[in-house]
Amino acid sequence: MLPVDNNCYNEYIWGMAGKLVREIQQTKPFALLEEEAFLNLVRTSEFLQQRISELFKGYQLTPTQYNLLRILRGAGRDGITCSQAGERMVTHDPDVTRLMDRLEARKLILRERSREDRRVVVTRISDEGLALVDSLDQPIEASMKQHLGHLGRAKLEQLVDLLEGLRGDA
Repeated sequence: MLPVDNNCYNEYIWGMAGKLVREIQQTKPFALLEEEAFLNLVRTSEFLQQRISELFKGYQLTPTQYNLLRILRGAGRDGITCSQAGERMVTHDPDVTRLMDRLEARKLILRERSREDRRVVVTRISDEGLALVDSLDQPIEASMKQHLGHLGRAKLEQLVDLLEGLRGDA
């Protein structure tokens, strides 16, 4: 094995250091590329979440509430149960019932007991909730294009494949 010149190695590593090292003002390079990749995912997710949250503030919604309203819109007139909604959420929320309580208080959703099984509560989006979600379609699309569209179709497809590969069979 050849001896390592630490000065050359450090210059090489710092020359390869990514944007994240500078953004978080880290004083040394990451020990693992996997760590840098992971922290980049977290940092990017937080960046995108902040941007979308700003959009939702104007509608007095959180991203999680919006996600639930979209799920209910997709469920149609049949509606879904609380557990079904929880399974479909993009981000896990341990208290879907409380989330639904807040949306029901705003008259954005309707809940009623199933006629077939009184233990089951079916949730549907209300007309007001549907109008709200429909009004957000264009602003959400514009935001997605603004923050991700510059990557282009090929890179976006590659990004989707990479992210799905990280989740594996989850």
